[in-house]
Amino acid sequence: MSRVGKKPITVPSGVKVTIGDDRLEVESKKGKLSTAVPPGIRFELKGNTLTAIRDSDSKPYPAYHGLARALAANCIHGVTEGFSKALDLVGIGFKADAKPKAVTLSLGYSHPIEFPLPPGISVKVEKQNKSIQNYVATLTVSGSDKHLVGQVAADIRSLRRPDAYKGKGLRYASEVVHLKVGKKGA
Repeated sequence: MSRVGKKPITVPSGVKVTIGDDRLEVESKKGKLSTAVPPGIRFELKGNTLTAIRDSDSKPYPAYHGLARALAANCIHGVTEGFSKALDLVGIGFKADAKPKAVTLSLGYSHPIEFPLPPGISVKVEKQNKSIQNYVATLTVSGSDKHLVGQVAADIRSLRRPDAYKGKGLRYASEVVHLKVGKKGA
């Protein structure tokens, strides 16, 4: 049995869940999300509890059971609280400026980079107290879709990955960058 798949999901008040044959739609004041339901898995809503049920115990249905339950839980969490990822910008002369539909980044290239934001994603730039050398700012990517938030954060990070010698670039806030030792004079 899938331990993840057996867990019931509590649906908060104000969240409307619509169960279809191959889709699950979740809607609240903050937005609307939908996810595909894998074959062999169905959902039941009793009161304010949503449960995932699989039709068979043969492969690959146990794996689909946990997957479907996790996707449904992410949709419910997304429309109630939302998701966020934090990126630290490190490097002398680097800058970040957030606009409603784009982020402008100066990352040491000959030109500033204008990164367009997809609908439903917002970026906030703020300076925090961090003990990172040459720390500039923290970019917080937030939205209701967990997959889209993670993908946008990864795309922004790929514009300038952390350097192996000085640590300059964009890194996740929880990421540990191990610096290599540079050349030493004789």
